Amino acid sequence: MLAEWSVEASADDPVLVIPWSDPSDPSGNRRFIDLRENPYDLDHLPEAELHPPLMHALRSLNAPRSPVFTAKCDAWPLRPKPDADELETLRLNLDIFDDASHDTSDGFVSYIDILWRERSIFTSFHQHEQLLHRLTRHAAPLNHPYAMLDCVLRPALVDLTGPQEGFALSLYIKALGHDPQSAEENWATALDAIIGLVRSKDLSFA
Repeated sequence: MLAEWSVEASADDPVLVIPWSDPSDPSGNRRFIDLRENPYDLDHLPEAELHPPLMHALRSLNAPRSPVFTAKCDAWPLRPKPDADELETLRLNLDIFDDASHDTSDGFVSYIDILWRERSIFTSFHQHEQLLHRLTRHAAPLNHPYAMLDCVLRPALVDLTGPQEGFALSLYIKALGHDPQSAEENWATALDAIIGLVRSKDLSFA
């Protein structure tokens, strides 16, 4: 699996603020839901309902023994039109050149914003760098040639029991397939593998 990471922490880059709400949503449904405290609120996330692998990932990441919790997520298909440029970029990144035997005309993408529960990790840029090195190093040997992990480290402000400044990781899983179904299947298996790594002892500081 191709695994990369980058940092978006300049003065012009957005900060992930928790709790958040979408001012353009009059229903008020698009908002932060603390799935640690309210796991059954997964039913209120249309993205999770539409994509069971995403629901499984959110349940796992917010479980009591998980070292992280989630803040935001989304998942969507990539179609030849209007996503041709993004699909071509993904093919180039994965060194995939289509031929008659394997056409990669469709894709699927998701992201999940995660934050470490341990305050000493949440507030440390250096420890996040270490986490990203470990995560991408362990992801690279995974046998998912049609998928990639793209991690972005960004600033975060959490104000649930008092304001705390730290960092969050945005995990983008992108996959290709010869049709919409195979693209989503490739995405689902890659997502499951990455969630397993996030929860594994390979990333632990213990």
